[in-house]
Amino acid sequence: MARNEQLIRQHKILQILERYRYGRLLDEVRDDLVDELGLTSLHTRTVRRDIESLQAAGVDIDVHDSQRGRVWKLGASGRGTYKISASATELIALSIGRDLLLPMAGTPFWIGIESFWSKIREQLPDPIWEHYKKYRQVLHVSGITTKSYQKQEGVLKTINRAIRQHRVTKISYQTLGAPSAKVREIEPYGVVLHQSSIYIVAAAVEEEDPAQKIRHWKLDRFTKAETLDLYFKVPEDFDLETHLAQSMGIFASDKPKNFKIRISSFAAAWVLEDPWHAEQIVTPQKDGSIILSVKAAHELEIIPRVLALGAEAEVISPASCRKAVAERVAQMAKIYNDD
Repeated sequence: MARNEQLIRQHKILQILERYRYGRLLDEVRDDLVDELGLTSLHTRTVRRDIESLQAAGVDIDVHDSQRGRVWKLGASGRGTYKISASATELIALSIGRDLLLPMAGTPFWIGIESFWSKIREQLPDPIWEHYKKYRQVLHVSGITTKSYQKQEGVLKTINRAIRQHRVTKISYQTLGAPSAKVREIEPYGVVLHQSSIYIVAAAVEEEDPAQKIRHWKLDRFTKAETLDLYFKVPEDFDLETHLAQSMGIFASDKPKNFKIRISSFAAAWVLEDPWHAEQIVTPQKDGSIILSVKAAHELEIIPRVLALGAEAEVISPASCRKAVAERVAQMAKIYNDD
């Protein structure tokens, strides 16, 4: 089980008690936890300790005898803890985040923010809401690809549960160009939203090479996912944020490569305005051009950017990337020279 299993259980207990106005028996809370968290077993003593820990933390959970037995439920202040208030500025920030999450429509994350947005709208005074709408009219978010993951909603729920519980997951994965989906077993570590697409960072169970084990699996290509009664441990030295920071895009690599690109004086300002990577190194040249040094997991993260700048960018190293760009330029030239 996950190292933070107690925190996960306690959070789920609060969600369960929120749904039942008249409370739940301890056995019922235990059964709900087992069902919703996919546990094989759970003792009521553990549930009682979790509830007592929540009470000690200040959460208002009442217990009283009823005809059904001893019932546990959220007290008045426990439910009041979730009363929502927000300023117009906070609404603007939240609404921008909501717009940015549009590619996740059809997923539990989108459902969650939509539900939260509705709760805020119901509780805010009209003057605050009108003030927000007036300012929101002059702020627009664009460049977000319209995409829906509704068909993969069940798959994503399964993956999320597997991440929380550290359970090995059997998937059917349709690689582009392959005649049919292939059954794989993965150890899911996290979910990533990158350029309007969702990726699952997971280790391939059958892969023995540590440098190739952790991969990024595109959710669009999942056709099925099933958690197994097998558990795994995330490597102690693995950190999702650090792992993703090693690359410019979504390619996975244990050892990112160093790339150097010469950017002309004409295009240098564009690259400085829109950096390729947070840790890129820019070395100014006497003629006004710059040498851009950046790390990337794969040359395909570099080549499209270089080609987009045309003759204003030149790959200096590594030689393999320089050769790949030259080959693409030659192919493009052939296409246009045929006329």
